[in-house]
Amino acid sequence: MNYHVNEYIKNTVRVFPMQNRYGMHRYDMNENPEGLPKEFVDSVLKEITPEFLAIYPEPDRFLHKYAKFIGAEYENVLTTNGSDMAIRYLLETFGEVGKEVVTVDPSFEMYWVNCCILGYKHVPVAYEPDLTIKIENILNAIHDNTRIVVLLNPNNPVGNVYTEEELQQVIARAKEVGAIVIIDEAYHYFYPNTFIEHALKDENVVVLRTFSKLFSIAACRLGVIISNPEIIHYVKNARLTFDANSIALLFAERILDHPEMVDELIRIEKEGKAYTLEELQKKGYECRDCRGNFIFIKPHHNAKEISERLEEEKQVLVHPYGNELLKDYLRVSVGSKKAMQIFLDAFFQVDAD
Repeated sequence: MNYHVNEYIKNTVRVFPMQNRYGMHRYDMNENPEGLPKEFVDSVLKEITPEFLAIYPEPDRFLHKYAKFIGAEYENVLTTNGSDMAIRYLLETFGEVGKEVVTVDPSFEMYWVNCCILGYKHVPVAYEPDLTIKIENILNAIHDNTRIVVLLNPNNPVGNVYTEEELQQVIARAKEVGAIVIIDEAYHYFYPNTFIEHALKDENVVVLRTFSKLFSIAACRLGVIISNPEIIHYVKNARLTFDANSIALLFAERILDHPEMVDELIRIEKEGKAYTLEELQKKGYECRDCRGNFIFIKPHHNAKEISERLEEEKQVLVHPYGNELLKDYLRVSVGSKKAMQIFLDAFFQVDAD
């Protein structure tokens, strides 16, 4: 070939999500298996006129409303095309070629993927065999070459969370070496504890939120960066002019207009999770509440084979793992009690002794 290819991009290995998931029972990607109420969706769709589609996106109206919703100011928030685009912007802005990004391992893959693409060194901090993470191992991984430290709270896939004391230790250590701390709160609302106050008051802390999980509009792609005005300013410099699309912004605005619907979404997920864990425990399954809208289950038979049979025989999608730490588990997204009854019926049949 006679054209140049960026070596970092050329050497990045990607695994993309499976396709043709429409019409399947989806418990594999931590989506809401059923989505938002149909009457709500229909009411928002009525606002999407030809004129609406002809105008470039204007995020400020949503941002003012969202800032008020979370108890912040407009200068503290910025929309992105999903939180994975937020990750790209933050790593581009605050990372450095050849320097280090610290995360736990395993975690959301887009952190290490972006490290590969951008030429950064990913420093993974491993879990213990009992699926706990030692905060001292994270602290010991942070040194003068560290530019970014990432904490998912709770972490996908293991579901561990951090205490206030642990977070303060990480923030202080990162500050010593001139690194920023990204706290990814994609699963906030399922797990209500938040470190948003640190994003608003500390000079080196960023919180990420998404509208793909509880708010159930993964198809629209909307994330939010929350931080102090200086960090927001720098990320704006890196951000595409028209990033989040107008349909995503409209749906997100209307979701915020209906806090009672948000409360009902939380209630439905909690009910579905409690029901699922109870039914699994009745049958003697080892299972784990991962604090987000997902759980771990240890099947009686080979986890990968069970996931394949669920897909082939029941059109039910779950997430297996190939690494040694999690190979015996299935990650299962949680939704309403009705949605979870469909999963459990299929799972108990396929995994029958």
